[in-house]
Amino acid sequence: MRPVHIIGVSLDLGGNRRGVDMGPSAFRIAGLGERLAALGMTVIDEGDLVAPIPETKSFGDPGKKYIREIARVCEKLYKTSLGVFEKGGLPLVLGGDHSLAAGSVAATADFVRREVKPLGLIWVDAHGDMNTPSSSGSGNVHGMPLASLLGPEPSELSRIGGFTPKVLPEHTVLIGIRNLDEREKEIVRASGVRVFTIKDIDRAGIAVVAEQALAIAGNGTGGVHVSFDLDVCDPAIAPGVGTPVKGGLDYREAHMLMEIVADSGLLRALDLVEVNPILDDRNMTAILGAELASSALGQKII
Repeated sequence: MRPVHIIGVSLDLGGNRRGVDMGPSAFRIAGLGERLAALGMTVIDEGDLVAPIPETKSFGDPGKKYIREIARVCEKLYKTSLGVFEKGGLPLVLGGDHSLAAGSVAATADFVRREVKPLGLIWVDAHGDMNTPSSSGSGNVHGMPLASLLGPEPSELSRIGGFTPKVLPEHTVLIGIRNLDEREKEIVRASGVRVFTIKDIDRAGIAVVAEQALAIAGNGTGGVHVSFDLDVCDPAIAPGVGTPVKGGLDYREAHMLMEIVADSGLLRALDLVEVNPILDDRNMTAILGAELASSALGQKII
């Protein structure tokens, strides 16, 4: 069993609601490290990568706000995560907003390239995160990280690690999508990535969707990076997120997805992002995330 290295990223620049910079602390308060240690894992906490706060910076380009600061944090995360891989560990990255995935996924992709393999990516999210500076109506970069991993924009994120793209559409899967603006719908449809909307999950069931997703992301790849935005879950079980959308995964669907990921043996790294304690109720969203991490890393019912 590989050691699990917890990397907090107190990044609060990618969205328009404050508070996700406290997400890593919320996970720790929820007992994430203790839960994993109780499963027999070696857990190493690497501490937090700290981002500047918006009050101290100008947002710069309105099409990609705070992009330079976000890129610097993602570059640090790329180097930290790559160091974890080189030590034989598994990075467990705690956010922080979802723009951090430009750094975490870059590291996983770089490491599996050394095995002459592409990376499989499963993006679990209510949103597509495939806007670019030219398509985004808000300029919020937490809606752009998947675009940067697949293609050239925003360039400040796509060039992290010195190579692009980080993942190919045929190895990329979105799960739980239910809130896209009209322009982003066009981008997602044209991208070639496989999308399982919440309607698909309703129709086929989460187990079928999870197995199909892993078959796609794991086919001929060096493993799978799972980037899990807690807003994919219904606000009834995950109220502490910046962009809640009704009709998300329920408690058992979220766990079933992570349990099937664990059973596959394909997991190389895991992100848990967008937990906002300010909007939460008694830390229940971070507690859910800690439980889901345990399921993804092998906790069994029996």
